[in-house]
Amino acid sequence: MGAYLLRRLLWTPVLLLIVSFITFLLGYYGPGDPVEMLMKQYNDPEVVTRIRQQRGLDKPLMVQYGLYVKDALHGDFGESYKYRGRSVLDLIGKRLAVSSQLGLAALILSLLMGIPIGLWAALRQGRWQDTAIISATLFFNSLPVFITAPFLLMLFVLWLGILPSHGWGGLFDVRIIMPALVMGIPGVAFIARMTRNSTVEVLSQDYIRTARAKGLPEFMVRWRHVLRNAMIPVFTVVGLGLASLVTGAIITETYFGIPGVGRLAVEAFFSRDYPVIMAFTLIIAGAYVLANLIVDIGYRFLDPRIKYD
Repeated sequence: MGAYLLRRLLWTPVLLLIVSFITFLLGYYGPGDPVEMLMKQYNDPEVVTRIRQQRGLDKPLMVQYGLYVKDALHGDFGESYKYRGRSVLDLIGKRLAVSSQLGLAALILSLLMGIPIGLWAALRQGRWQDTAIISATLFFNSLPVFITAPFLLMLFVLWLGILPSHGWGGLFDVRIIMPALVMGIPGVAFIARMTRNSTVEVLSQDYIRTARAKGLPEFMVRWRHVLRNAMIPVFTVVGLGLASLVTGAIITETYFGIPGVGRLAVEAFFSRDYPVIMAFTLIIAGAYVLANLIVDIGYRFLDPRIKYD
């Protein structure tokens, strides 16, 4: 296990270098000059040339990339092209914390509701409750944000008047309820379906029949043998959900006026703000690499039979 983790950790910088180089290459040869877009209608060729020299954009590709990697290793991801005078880390840091809190609230909601619903449906396989839950999860999983967000706004703000319509106050503020529901409802449906399918498969295994034949109480059978084995596929989804905490949710954040990282990322793509795009890409890649590593470690605790050579 230790050797496996060491190999994974040693590969992480290599993967990040590959991702960063591809992203840098796309920005270098992509359409649109970020400096000209920054100047807009005040496009003076002499000023553009001077800015390109100051930012090192007149140097060859590999020289620019080498300077970027050198600065990034020291924690300097450059200065935003769009928000002049603002460092990339300063722009992303605060917004990343907001999006992570929102994503965490939605993930917790999905797990607390999705896992019990899925288990309950699996234990009633073939009955009308199972059919009703499957139908409900299909319905809620197919609902887009364009429907759930306006409906919740009308319900809780216009009709009931019990929640504020927009703004952000942190993880324990009432303003997180509606956006967390918008992001969490599809997650509840997805995790419920996955938990139900995984549990049904585990219940049909020989070791479950053997445990019951030995006279183990049904509670022990469900807790020690069914739940742990059924959670392996669900744990994979949870790991990917943890990685997605840093990606933000542009539509939800826009609907509810949340200053998250999703909106910043979209603005950076449209304005060719390459330092922000580069940093955002590296953060996402690092998050998914770390999440996959956590999932692999978690598999070992859920099922001791899983070995890593």
